[in-house]
Amino acid sequence: MSRVKIELPNSFPFSTPIKVRISDVNYGGHVGNDAILSIMQEARLQYFRSLGYEHEGGGSEGAGIIMADAAIVYKAESFYGDELEVHVAASDFTRLGFDLVYKITRKADGRDIAHGKTGVVCFDYESRMVKPLSEDFRSRLQN
Repeated sequence: MSRVKIELPNSFPFSTPIKVRISDVNYGGHVGNDAILSIMQEARLQYFRSLGYEHEGGGSEGAGIIMADAAIVYKAESFYGDELEVHVAASDFTRLGFDLVYKITRKADGRDIAHGKTGVVCFDYESRMVKPLSEDFRSRLQN
């Protein structure tokens, strides 16, 4: 079976701390796979807010974003109360969207917990159609 590979950028323009909640922990006593995706979503929202957008995709001239795909590579367990640092970078821009790459580490020891990638496209929720990525949004994501 071939494994998913996520290439991390050399640097991440944004990072945010996120504490593991009890609802993130599964029956195995560690952070569940679904919780990692939720942690990535929270980091994505905070990243967009740091760029001056109140909601996801706000820079796409009124359009939002919609998830096209997601991948996660788990590196180590994480537990209730762990303080995580989630690093986020945008990459692989196209006319309609881009990828967001995530590196999740535990603050206490710097250990990698997970690497992730979400592919997103700009989406107009009113017309229910994809929409081109605005130059302003792209420019902010690339800085």
